[in-house]
Order: sequence, then C-alpha cells, then structure tokens
Amino acid sequence: REREREQPHCLAVQGAQPPLGPDSVAQTPANEQRPPEQQAERRETPAEWRGACGDGRAMTTDKDLAMEDTGPAASIATQGVDITPKKDRGVCKVTKRPGVEGESPMIGDKVFVHYTGKLLNGRKFDSSLDRKEPFTFNLGKGQVIKAWDIGVSSMRKGEVCLLLCKPEYAYGAAGSPPKIPPNATLVFEVELLSFCGEMLMEDGGVVRRIKQKGEGFNNPNEGATVEVHLQGSCAGRMFDSRDVRFVVGEAEEKGVPLGVDRAMEKMQKGECCLLYLKPKYGFGKEGRPELNIGPHAELEYEVTLKDFEKAKEPWEMDLKEKLELSALVKQKGTHYFKAGKYQQAVIQYQKIVAWLEMEYGLQKEQEKDVHALIQVAQLNLALCHLRLREYTHAVENCNKVIELDSGNEKALYRRGEARLLRNEFSLAMADFRLVLQVNPANRAARAQIAVCQRKIREHHERDKRIYANMFQKFAERDAKASRLKRVREERSGGGGVETLTEPVAKRRRKS
Repeated sequence: REREREQPHCLAVQGAQPPLGPDSVAQTPANEQRPPEQQAERRETPAEWRGACGDGRAMTTDKDLAMEDTGPAASIATQGVDITPKKDRGVCKVTKRPGVEGESPMIGDKVFVHYTGKLLNGRKFDSSLDRKEPFTFNLGKGQVIKAWDIGVSSMRKGEVCLLLCKPEYAYGAAGSPPKIPPNATLVFEVELLSFCGEMLMEDGGVVRRIKQKGEGFNNPNEGATVEVHLQGSCAGRMFDSRDVRFVVGEAEEKGVPLGVDRAMEKMQKGECCLLYLKPKYGFGKEGRPELNIGPHAELEYEVTLKDFEKAKEPWEMDLKEKLELSALVKQKGTHYFKAGKYQQAVIQYQKIVAWLEMEYGLQKEQEKDVHALIQVAQLNLALCHLRLREYTHAVENCNKVIELDSGNEKALYRRGEARLLRNEFSLAMADFRLVLQVNPANRAARAQIAVCQRKIREHHERDKRIYANMFQKFAERDAKASRLKRVREERSGGGGVETLTEPVAKRRRKS
C-alpha cells in the first residue's frame, strides 16, 4: 500500500520543473493537492526522482546537497572574485597559490591541468590526480564546460585556484548522470601545469596564439583576397608594421612570409593573433638583409584579419574555367620553382590537383586534357618534395601519376630517387629497372642501378661487422667467465679453503 501511495507522487514530481540549483527546493505542481502531513515531508531532489522511479542508481538526498554556511563553497561565494564576462557571479574564483609572473593562456592554447571536482556536499565526482595523468584541452574551443574556459584563461602557470561554478556554466539542467545531478553547482580545484600555442602545421613550424577571437565561422580559402594589418618582429626588434592586401597562396609577392600566408585559412574576420614562425616558414636560410634579418631567423608576427573576399570553390567553376586557371597557376608554380621557392611552388601545383582530380564523366578529349594537367602537377610536386627532402610525399605524387600512366618514365625515375634517399635500395633499383624497360637508353637510370647495388653491398658489409662484433663480445664474455670459474676451482682444490672462504663471503654480502 505504501508503494501504491508513493508511485503517483514520484511521477508527478518527475514531471515538474526541476529546481534552479542544488540548494533550491523541488516545487510541487500547482494542480496537485497534497495532504498537510505530506507537505511537511523532506524535500526531494532530481537525483531522488530518478532513484525513486527505479532507474537503478542510488538516491541523493537534499541533506547531501545542502551547502553549509561555513563550508568551502560558501567562502568561495563570499570571498571569491566574479570572473564571468557578464558579472553574474556564475563563476567565482579564489586563488590558493599564485602562479609565476607572466602571461595567461590565450584562446586556442593547449593547456595541461590537474583538477578535482566536488559537489556542494564535498563528495568528489572526478579527479585527474586519481588517474595520475594531467588533463589536456584547447582553451576557448568549447571542448570543456564554460566555467573552465573562463577560469583557466584567468590563470598563470603554476597557479592553483578554486572555482565555484553555477549550473548554467557547468552541466546545466541535464547534469551528467550518475555522478552529477541536474542543476548542480560545482566546486573545482584546478592547477595550471603548463600551456602552449596551437600548432597550425604538422611539423610545428607555425604556432598561433589568439589575442582576440574573430567573428563567425567563415575562413579565407586558397586564392582568397585578404586585408590584414601586420607587425613583424625578430629577437624583440620590430622590422615590419603595415596594412597589406594579398592573395592567399601568393603572399610572397608582397614580402609576407609563408607562415603568415598559411595561417590565413585558419583565421576569422576580426581575429587578432600572434604567429611564431620557424625559419622554414619565415625568411629561410637566405634571411632578409634589407630588413637586417639574418639566415635561419625565427620570427614573431601579430596579425589582424580586417576583411577578406573568398575565391570561388571548385564546385562553383565549370571545367573550362578550371582548365584556364590551371594553366595560369602552372606558370606561377614554375616561376616559384626556378626561384628556389619550393614551398610556394607546392601551393600552386596543389591547386591544380584540387580543381581537377574529382572531374568525372568527361568526353574523351576533355579527359585527356585533364589527365595531362594532373600528371604535370603531380610530377612537379614530386620534384619540389625531393628538393624539400620530403621523400614520402614525393613517392605519393609519383604513385598518382603511375595510376594514370603505368609507363611514365619521369614518375618511375623520381619515385626511384625518393626511395633511394629513403634507403629503400631494393625498391629503388626495381623502379630504375622499370625505367630501362620503358627507355633502355636512359643512362641516368643505369647509373642509379649501380649506386643501388653499391649501397646494398655496403649495407650488408656493415651488418656483418655489427653482428661479428656482437658475437665476438659474447665469446669474450663466456671465455672470461670460464677463466674465473677455473681459477676458483683451482684455489679451492689447492688447500686454500680457509683463506678463500672469508673474502668470498664478504663479496657476497656487498653484492
């Protein structure tokens, strides 16, 4: 009978609006008439509703969630600093240990933290310390709750703080069952271990730190026209400050480094960021003497994207337009290649591939023109990657050509070159032999075969020496062990047992 009385009440409470916070009371629907004796009963929380309805999880009582006036949450609420942009006290912060002097992490930075999260009753629901592994995320990218993006951005390296997070800045009305009930106010202790900028290139040559977030979600694309404000510095000395307009992929023509050009496709209008460029993406081994910048210099740029106009996407162009643009881009790529600017040449040749590689259902003559341009672009890409010592990319480019033309002499030869430089001597020799099958008069391929054979012999000789030395060391060690054993046996057999016993025992104790 008691279960029959409780079940309807549970369902009615479950259908009611949840409270605004864990310290709020569960409101009874206006259309439900409850006896006076039930009105004096203990208030129920959302966690209890789930338990009473039989979802298999333990119930959390209102007493469990009550916040004592003398508890840490109350002290954070009264003594903490409101760090929310709206100043609605949704996130209050108390610093337990100041960090080192210096800057705070910026939007997009990769941060490493240790944390412990608790409910208002002090119950711990999660901790990176228990896992003995720091937690990592990119700041300001929506990868964590709002309170964390706000709180961690206010910290310095080494700082430890307490964050009191209201539900709207944490897990909201839904909570995170079963550990965090709905509308829960949370307390986090966070330690900022370290942080670093966002790597825009795979090799880490361009690192970005966002000072001011941009508008919307649109980015300039390859070929877009951008208007930016630049401030370039090297070793703390500013050498460039100007407004400039350039085409993405052709920034070199305006004296803008490659790293700034590559970052454009990751920025939004109005964004202001710091870019840290390695020499490869700056002015390289030549430097820029007219700006008093030496070779292999690392650069720092502050870049503000004021406006941009996107270029046509491939799907917005017809085949005729793509073929005309490909011919122009091919000329630009050749110009960059002859000038020794291989990275810029790669950008141009990649445009041709992006425009034409997905063209299907063409007439025979059109297909022939498309394939010819793709092959030229891929072969030139392979040559650029060989100059840049990016041999894996060179092999991939050659494979694309060989898919279209299995007997392409240049593709086979350049793939052989890349494999030889990767120390894949047998594969390289196989490629050069295929070149001779296509053109028996190719003297360069014949010479490369001789190089491969010599490298293979040298490799075998080196292996022999390594293994011979290894086996010799094993033999010497065994011989030494045998000699020591024989000496011990001779001494023990020669009546010197009394003199030998004590030193041996001493040695064993030391061991």
